[in-house]
Amino acid sequence: MVFMPHWPKPLGSKPIDFGLERVLELLKRLGDPHKSIPPVVHFAGTNGKGSTIAFAKAMLEAAGYRVHTYTSPHLLNFNERINLAGKDISDDMLTQFAEECRIAADEMRITFYEGTTAMAFLAFSKVEADIVLLETGMGGRLDATNILERPLATVLTPISLDHTEYLGPDVQTIAREKIEIMRPGVLCISSLQFDEVHDIIEGHAVKLGAPLLSYGFDWVADKTADGMAYKNVRGDLDDLPAPALFGDHQIINASTAIAIMQNLKGFEVTERDIAEGLQKIKWPARMQQLKSGKLMDRLPDGWEIWLDGAHNNAGAHIVSCILDGWTDRSTYMICGFTKGRNVEEFFRYFKDKVDFVGTVLVQTEPSAQKAEDIAKAAQKTGLEAKPFENLEESLGYIAKLSDKPARIILCGSLYLASDALIANRL
Repeated sequence: MVFMPHWPKPLGSKPIDFGLERVLELLKRLGDPHKSIPPVVHFAGTNGKGSTIAFAKAMLEAAGYRVHTYTSPHLLNFNERINLAGKDISDDMLTQFAEECRIAADEMRITFYEGTTAMAFLAFSKVEADIVLLETGMGGRLDATNILERPLATVLTPISLDHTEYLGPDVQTIAREKIEIMRPGVLCISSLQFDEVHDIIEGHAVKLGAPLLSYGFDWVADKTADGMAYKNVRGDLDDLPAPALFGDHQIINASTAIAIMQNLKGFEVTERDIAEGLQKIKWPARMQQLKSGKLMDRLPDGWEIWLDGAHNNAGAHIVSCILDGWTDRSTYMICGFTKGRNVEEFFRYFKDKVDFVGTVLVQTEPSAQKAEDIAKAAQKTGLEAKPFENLEESLGYIAKLSDKPARIILCGSLYLASDALIANRL
């Protein structure tokens, strides 16, 4: 497995440079592979895209379908981004498609994301499958994935503030960017949304003549003593098992995937398939507990380490709600962030909920914030915080803060989770 495919610097324009013209031209030079792929379900949103795709993939596979996925970012290997019929793209295939895209691009100044998106479409056109689950990278309107004229369906996961420097200063503006994946006459499934976001989605659906199914209007989901229940006008599913992913918020993501399953034309997914998918889903670094490994070996017996990719206000809120239920022991945090994040606002969700924050520079993030700056932001919110050279040093320090088993949660960036998973297996 490779960490990242070779992509020559001369081909790169700005790291983030929105627009569809370049990727459309590159795809044209490649023979328009995006026009020869299986039916596509296109996902946009701020939080929950990856988890919802993972639930949908597990349910579809339980029903016997072959599923391609395109997601980002990756945790350990670039190959994770392009999953072909259940397997991450091979090194040989990745190298082949990267070279085809490089040659086709020639003098074009395309972004890394545009190049890898073209690679994904090329791969999807070469390997047989029944369906593609396609995730936007950022936004929607000008995201490189938004070049399909008529997907099978579109999905909007919860929309909130994130990437404001690129997408806009408020949730309404961000929503208007993301809803542009919707298409005339194409079913849109919208997860739990703020009222003002739902109104924008609904208005756009009416304008396009796109059928719309929304959480809270067309279906709801509840946690039960033994699992979860999904309720809609087509018939309730009251005895579903609990999602294998930890956290009550995953009930919402799972229910969105169920809504997709119940409304995909040409696909038959039974209640048994849905139940199996809920139990078999795998999606690392979403409230994932490390059970063993090099990092766990640095802690006294009984201590816990949890990983989560929460990096914005919505993610911070979800994690803080989980911490509300963790009253059996002390909780500490280790955080690292990408530059541009409102770190001080993120930490406000954890005042009086964590006993200490260790901050680190994220090693696998080229644009990482300095640990010292993160610690200062945490201190401004009233949290006790200290910068460290690396994860191992921060763990060693925290382990001395309590003579009883405690809990440590790592969050702030999926790339920090990647650092932890790499360090844990060395």
